[in-house]
Amino acid sequence: MRRQALWAAMVCATATVWTTGAFAGFVEDSQIQLKFRNFYLDRQYDTTSARNFGSWSQGVTLDAKSGYTDFGPLQLGIDVLAQYAFRLDGRDRNADWVLPYSGISGTGMGKQERQFGKIGATLKAKVGQTELRVGEILPATPVVYFDPSRQLLTTYNGVWLESKDFENTKLTFGYLDSINARYENQPMDFGLWPKALKNDGKTDGMYVAGIDYQLNKNWSASYFYGDVTNIYRQNYLGVNYKNNYDKLKVDSHIRFFDNAESGDALYGDIDGRALSLGSTLTYGSHSLGLSYQQMFGDYGSNSSVATGAPYFPTLAGWVPQPYLDNWSVASFIRKDEKSLGVAYSYDFSDLGIKGLKTTAKYWHGWGIDSAYESSALTGKGKEDEFNFILNYVLPEGKLKGLGFQWMFIDVNFDNIAGQPSDLQEHRIAMTYSYKF
Repeated sequence: MRRQALWAAMVCATATVWTTGAFAGFVEDSQIQLKFRNFYLDRQYDTTSARNFGSWSQGVTLDAKSGYTDFGPLQLGIDVLAQYAFRLDGRDRNADWVLPYSGISGTGMGKQERQFGKIGATLKAKVGQTELRVGEILPATPVVYFDPSRQLLTTYNGVWLESKDFENTKLTFGYLDSINARYENQPMDFGLWPKALKNDGKTDGMYVAGIDYQLNKNWSASYFYGDVTNIYRQNYLGVNYKNNYDKLKVDSHIRFFDNAESGDALYGDIDGRALSLGSTLTYGSHSLGLSYQQMFGDYGSNSSVATGAPYFPTLAGWVPQPYLDNWSVASFIRKDEKSLGVAYSYDFSDLGIKGLKTTAKYWHGWGIDSAYESSALTGKGKEDEFNFILNYVLPEGKLKGLGFQWMFIDVNFDNIAGQPSDLQEHRIAMTYSYKF
């Protein structure tokens, strides 16, 4: 199903809803929010050969979710997500992937747009605990994920079905026709990072299928399959354990990915696997996280580096992969890389400062096959990253829910190809949601 068919289905379904008299719940159960996000980003490289970038922008999002009409067992509804952002300041000559950029990043020949917006709509149909969504999709699965990390969201267009009609089981099936990246205002064909998105018609979209099963009170398991046609296919298996021991909470998991090329293999052969283990211990206001991650396989031939296949495969458009425990700015997904991570968070509520929380994270990666990415390098590469995050949300008053976040990022590379230099980055965001 191509995008024209998706929009035709949306129009027909909308007409059906508004030409019937059974839409009381459609209005009464609706949820409408106006979300404001003021976002500042500044990245500085340690060498003059790299071009620093950043911007300051204001975003406004209308998030409208209808209730459901009632046609006996069949219920219908519509969601609308309208996103708009404009620049308040910033450097125009280099891309920061927050707003659209015209030109080639790093050449000084392009510019960032001053404003842009996009709108998406989703038809939803529900029977029992099974829901079908057609239109704009925000998936949150191990094989495909939306992106909330910048100003506006990365979303997808397609068909998505989730069912909880079976006891302790959630089934997921989807077809995604296109991606609308956080810095785009139009749907694009799927591609493989680090290549840029484009509409060349060489891929027919992405197919997704998965099952989440609750084995018992403490144990759960998941399996997902994703096929980005003619690029790569991915199998995911995860096992999760949760338990409360008096005041101590434990949340641990093991996750495994297996990746191979799909169909015409537009980006070359892909033969890679990833093992990811993580555990978080929470005691009162303290939280400690530990993680280990390891990459296996060839990820294709050495010649495929130029086409974009030397890493654990992720989608073009800077799509995140949060199911990898050590996913971050450095990402730690290079050939043969092993990495360890540690995170500590403290909630200041016990000290009488409600809404304040700090988090510190550190990752170290080593054993990277540097020669694989560049014939000029030999030996093993390494990288490390430190994050400090300060969050504060007003707990009460007229501006209850007003949020502030400051994130400091420090990344260091050693004997790695394609990295201009070490970097430091600041991200500052203020958010507020008004519910109608």
